[in-house]
Amino acid sequence: MGREITEIGKLDIGSCVIVNEEPCRITKKSDASPKKGENEKEKVYVEGIFDGQKRTFVKSSEEKVEVPIIERKDAQILAIMGDRAQLIDLSSYEIFETPIPLEFRGEVEEGDEVEYIQALGRKKIERKKI
Repeated sequence: MGREITEIGKLDIGSCVIVNEEPCRITKKSDASPKKGENEKEKVYVEGIFDGQKRTFVKSSEEKVEVPIIERKDAQILAIMGDRAQLIDLSSYEIFETPIPLEFRGEVEEGDEVEYIQALGRKKIERKKI
């Protein structure tokens, strides 16, 4: 999957950024007090999209960071095997397996249509379509 490069200062809350090869969503930004003669710095709080882990980092607002290209697609559940689901992409007909997030366990069934996201070669079910 793709990546783009942009400046930290141009990203808002809700934007995505790559931290330690993990796509993360920005949950909070605050100004970090720079020392005299330094550029303005920002403290950025992020949460991993796939692992849910919270992380923080401090960078100059002009510093470059990698931003993941996140694709949203539709799929149908073919089979449920414990905490994993086998899905078929409704546009490319690719079949793949992905873990079922805790909030959807017991809620999704075989034959249901779901929306999933794909970033950096990983996939995650985002929501059940009605």
